[in-house]
Amino acid sequence: MDFYSIASGSSGNCIYIGSDSASVLIDAGISCKRITEGLGRIGRSLEDITAILVTHEHSDHIAALGVLSRRASIPVYATSSTIRQILRYAPLGAVDESLFHPIDADLPFSVGDLQIEAFRTSHDAADPVAYRVECGGRSAAVATDMGCYSRYTLSHLKDLDVVLVEANHDENMLQAGPYPYPVKRRILSEKGHLSNVSCGMLLAQILNDHMKMAYLGHLSKTNNYEDLAYATVMSELALDAQCPYREGDIPIEVASRLHPMDLVHF
Repeated sequence: MDFYSIASGSSGNCIYIGSDSASVLIDAGISCKRITEGLGRIGRSLEDITAILVTHEHSDHIAALGVLSRRASIPVYATSSTIRQILRYAPLGAVDESLFHPIDADLPFSVGDLQIEAFRTSHDAADPVAYRVECGGRSAAVATDMGCYSRYTLSHLKDLDVVLVEANHDENMLQAGPYPYPVKRRILSEKGHLSNVSCGMLLAQILNDHMKMAYLGHLSKTNNYEDLAYATVMSELALDAQCPYREGDIPIEVASRLHPMDLVHF
């Protein structure tokens, strides 16, 4: 399998996961041009994409869906409530509704040889999900846009080879920052976003000996920066007496919002 973060951040998200015979994009929240250029860096094109898996209807996850549907007719998978919201989103323009395929959380489905399971997240959207993708005994997951996590969340993030999890904000930067108070409350709520501290606490419970890479993703442009997110997560790992892993034991990187990361083959 291959895992490739084209972009991950509060301004747009798009992750590629593929096997030798099928490939998906998880979200399409950046421009079609950036997606095309990103795929080109790993020798792929839009024609190679078997499906797009949408986590929820916010613009930083669906901005390119309209252009992609008109240009490449790529099937789109999302929950029924998310599809309804997408089709109401005027900036996408005309879209072919026959390309949309409703899925349910906790009901596995297949795209080619990729086995996929959506699982629910706690976020202020119609019916948000994260995705776990498996093929040939390998597995990867993308879990962002969640104000909190639970045993249910952790159960879907166990024994992964690659994972991208949310480290959206530093709480002190958010509290002291320029956002209006209602927006701050939303981000800090259980329907908002995971902080750096919460991300570190989550990672401490899902790292494993065969994990090839863990990414910190969906960083806020205003309330976080890469070095702070990384340092805070490492500190949380060090503070967790139940976690055997420390800095350097498993590759952990911050996924960029501006440029693609290196391809991870596993």
